[in-house]
Amino acid sequence: MLGNNKVLVTDESGKIIDIVAKEETGGDAECFDGILCPGFVNAHCHLELSHMQGHIPEHTGLVDFVFKIISERHFTEEEILAAIEKADNEMHESGIVAVGDICNNALTIPQKQKSKIHYHNFIEASGFPPSVAAPRFQRSLDFFNEYKKVFPSNSIVPHAPYSVSTELFSMIASFPNNKVLTIHNQETAAENDFFEKGEGGFLRLFENLGIDISFFRPSGKTSLQTYLPYLKNQESLILVHNVHTSENDIAFEKNHTSASLHQPFVFYCLCPNANLYIANTLPDVNLFIKENCNIVLGTDSLASNNQLSILEEMKTLQKHFPSLSTTTLLGWATINGAKALQMQNKLGS
Repeated sequence: MLGNNKVLVTDESGKIIDIVAKEETGGDAECFDGILCPGFVNAHCHLELSHMQGHIPEHTGLVDFVFKIISERHFTEEEILAAIEKADNEMHESGIVAVGDICNNALTIPQKQKSKIHYHNFIEASGFPPSVAAPRFQRSLDFFNEYKKVFPSNSIVPHAPYSVSTELFSMIASFPNNKVLTIHNQETAAENDFFEKGEGGFLRLFENLGIDISFFRPSGKTSLQTYLPYLKNQESLILVHNVHTSENDIAFEKNHTSASLHQPFVFYCLCPNANLYIANTLPDVNLFIKENCNIVLGTDSLASNNQLSILEEMKTLQKHFPSLSTTTLLGWATINGAKALQMQNKLGS
């Protein structure tokens, strides 16, 4: 991107020291085909689901996909740990240097301790009935404390609007130093149907799971416009998927965050290969560009993707949105992701 006369200089360990003009190198620069860029940042991953690769058929739609994840994710610990190790190594080999990883257990800790990748661990909290908010938050807090013993970057985060009660949102928002948050956002039209009208596929999901939602009253607003006011105090918020996020939703988000005391950076995370895998649909990427949104990239899990590769996500986006330049995509894949995970001082540029 800087032109042909620039040379990247590293020390013996491979750490980048400088970028200089070619004539300043003494003529011993190595030349390669392709481009040199910062390592990729995977802003949304579920490493703990790596053992489910190929287990769930494509194009089930989100409701059936979620039901299968909940009901069929239990394999032997040996299988799960082996799949985690393999996936972590493959991410590193594909050029990924940092990951925002969703955690519902402690099974990824051993691999992350020896990994070359920087992880921000998002300890997920879920539980839609208000009555389970306290025990579910405590469960997440117990896992958070396990991760905190080993890793510097951790948060307790809401799973999705349809799986977190107002009470649980409040506990998450008021948790001390919970500065980097993420949430699965508007991945399916059924999510908006549920909050706007109390209708749609999520009623079937709750019925299948035996969850009583007789307490629930629809807000008459989209899911984003319903839950966003519950989230406070964070410095970075990563909204993931955004397949059914509208221009009005983006305007609401901008008005809400500009009025916030902390004015958090909101990042829209695109996981196109997972969207195609689950529901054969994609978000309106051109809308996010038009609205000057901060865009980052994620892979989701191997349950919903054939590989954990940010480069493959970039290729898919360029295939479906040909006007996207490589320069733009590289920004989303590197520095934007680093900013979203608050790692921009050591990664991404």
